[in-house]
Amino acid sequence: MTSGTYSKTTMMILCGIFAAVTAICSLITIPLGFTPVPVNLGTLSVFLTGGILGKKYGTLSMAVYVLLGAAGVPVFSGFRGGIGVLAGPTGGYIIGYIVAVLIIGLLMENTVKTSGSSSSESELSAAEKKSSPIGSSARKKRIPVVLACAAAMTAGLLICYALGTAWFMFSTSTPLWASLVSCVFPFLPGDAIKIAAAAILTTRLEPALKRKI
Repeated sequence: MTSGTYSKTTMMILCGIFAAVTAICSLITIPLGFTPVPVNLGTLSVFLTGGILGKKYGTLSMAVYVLLGAAGVPVFSGFRGGIGVLAGPTGGYIIGYIVAVLIIGLLMENTVKTSGSSSSESELSAAEKKSSPIGSSARKKRIPVVLACAAAMTAGLLICYALGTAWFMFSTSTPLWASLVSCVFPFLPGDAIKIAAAAILTTRLEPALKRKI
């Protein structure tokens, strides 16, 4: 999303909305017995925040989420909040959300042209209404945009995993391989699904926001 298209007030409102969405997604968890890291939808919101709000406002939105949790608001997984959560074994992954959104926003700014995404979406919508063969062409144009989104989100996820795993190793004195087995490998299939969903949603939601706002 190009912030210049919107007023500062609008972008700040969106920052608050996405921070709230991240909190809600983080509260939807599935505990795993063999690791302190639960399965949750928090990373889905991280991907969407970076993809739609971009590096500046996306990072601000995620910082608001983390600061709310640090202040004691129960926005982290398991309805937890406080500095203790950030200082705990999984705190690095939460802090990593901020960096992940920054990376996603930066990469998408450089590799995904918003105008191209919106143009393809507009072409596709018009073509579908007219049942025109152009629809197939528009879909093909959108595929590279979706793939670029997915690549940016994958890079952000890897950074988040790197920061989170490093802190987990430090705080628990767990070796690298054991940390990866506990905190990374079990979540990769789910993360792949979330990245695919977020990449598609980003290319659809951003043009929709432009039409509505």
